[in-house]
Amino acid sequence: MTKSLEDMTLEELWQLFPIFLREHQVEWKDWYEEERLRLLSVLPEHQIVRLSHIGSTSVETIWAKPIVDIMLEIPIETDMAIIRDLLLQNGYLLMSESQGRMSFNKGYTPSGFAKRVFHLHLRYEGDHDELYFRDYLQEHPTVAKDYEQLKLSLWKQYEHNRDAYTDSKTDFIKKYTKEAKRLYNGRYEREDR
Repeated sequence: MTKSLEDMTLEELWQLFPIFLREHQVEWKDWYEEERLRLLSVLPEHQIVRLSHIGSTSVETIWAKPIVDIMLEIPIETDMAIIRDLLLQNGYLLMSESQGRMSFNKGYTPSGFAKRVFHLHLRYEGDHDELYFRDYLQEHPTVAKDYEQLKLSLWKQYEHNRDAYTDSKTDFIKKYTKEAKRLYNGRYEREDR
C-alpha cells in the first residue's frame, strides 16, 4: 500500500522527489501562463498585487529543476489564511508556513512527480527579492551561467537533500540579489503606496 505524502518522513519524501536538473524547456513558460490563468480564475482579483514566474525555469538560458515557481503577492491588509484555503481547495498542498510567508506545491503525488509541477510562494506585497534575482540572471547571461554551474555542481551531491541543496545556493543568491536591488532600485515598488 502506498503511503500518503503526509505520512512520509522527510527522507522518504527526498527519495521520492529527488533534485534533478534539465535543459531549459520552452513549455515551462506555457505551464506558468496556464497556471497563472487558473489562479486568476479562483482567487479574488482585489487580493492579487502581482503573480510572477520566478526561479530558474523563468531564465531561458540555464538548466533548472522542471518545477515552475510562481510568486503570488497579496495586499498587506489581506488575511493570508483566506488565500491559503482557496489554494488548498484548488489542488495545492501547503509545504511550509512562517511569518508572512507560505509555500505550496502542486504535482507531487504518492508515486512521484506529476507531468507538471509547481511551487507557489505566497507573500505580502513588497516581499519579492526573487524578482530582482530573476531579472539579474535574465539580463546578465554570464552570471546566469555561473548560477547554472553552481547548481550542476550541487545536483548529485544533494540529490536527496533539498534543504542542503537550497542552503548551498544561498550566498550566491544573496550576493546577486543585493546587486540587483542596487541596480534596479525600486523596480517592483508600487507607485500608489
